[in-house]
Amino acid sequence: MPQISDTNAHQPAPETPLVAPESLPRVVTFNANDPSGAGGLAADLTAMASASAYALPVVTGTYVRDTRQVHHHVAFDESLVEDQARCVLEDMEVQAFKIGYAGSTENLSTIAEILSDYDHVPVVTYVPNLAWNVEDDIDQYLDACAELLLPQTTVLVGNHSTLCRWLLPDWTEERPPTAREVARAAAEHGAPYTLVTGFNAPDQQIESHLTSPEAVLATARYEKFEATFNGAGDTLSAALAALMAGGMDLQNACADALTYLDQCLDAGFQPGMGHAVPDRLFWAHDEDAAADDAHDQAPVDALEPGTPPGFPQ
Repeated sequence: MPQISDTNAHQPAPETPLVAPESLPRVVTFNANDPSGAGGLAADLTAMASASAYALPVVTGTYVRDTRQVHHHVAFDESLVEDQARCVLEDMEVQAFKIGYAGSTENLSTIAEILSDYDHVPVVTYVPNLAWNVEDDIDQYLDACAELLLPQTTVLVGNHSTLCRWLLPDWTEERPPTAREVARAAAEHGAPYTLVTGFNAPDQQIESHLTSPEAVLATARYEKFEATFNGAGDTLSAALAALMAGGMDLQNACADALTYLDQCLDAGFQPGMGHAVPDRLFWAHDEDAAADDAHDQAPVDALEPGTPPGFPQ
């Protein structure tokens, strides 16, 4: 039987990198594992890769869930979260952070401490819908998020109803809060910009607004989908962080991230018996289809030797 050896063991790092360090922007994402593949780190990895960013995933815990519902969540110990993050941050320079579900107030405190050491790096904070959790745990988590994370957040991302329940719990007017009113509430905790999604317009459109307390900076309108999706917020916030890491300004990054999400939802599918999920790799399927068409139309001798039929050139 042939012996198998680890060719990487005890090998020194090459003096000259194989690829220039600046070739891909790097994003540290703190989030939970989602075994259904709809959201969490699964969404972050594929969305960031689609935006040509190199994701550095720090696992904060894991959901026990399917496409229908969250059954349970287990948070990792804060020391393990810190060890993961410090290890990669001491090795690589990063251009952005994305904060998803940290899982516990202890993890939020640890993440906030790490962010304070990199205050020059933009931070995208996404607050998911936590209705599956116990109410007291939700309140404690969101209070810690407001106190610890928002002061270090560049742009807060969340659904309109989720952000309103959190940031404006005493709202009494009959009309819903505007995006600027939500942004003002976020700014009181230190977040200068808020991307508010999920406004239901009267003409069967869904609106998203990038806003500061002073002004709405950008608005996007898209057709409402009939399906209910898991993972849309993680997809959007991950794409936004990746685009900002690549040097794009906030307004253009938001516009491109929202367009990307719309395309993901348009190509979405139902992998199980529950909700639909975004197809974050829709572009790869389009390339495969185009390659198949080109192969069907090309003469045999036009194919490069060793290239599988239909594989993108």
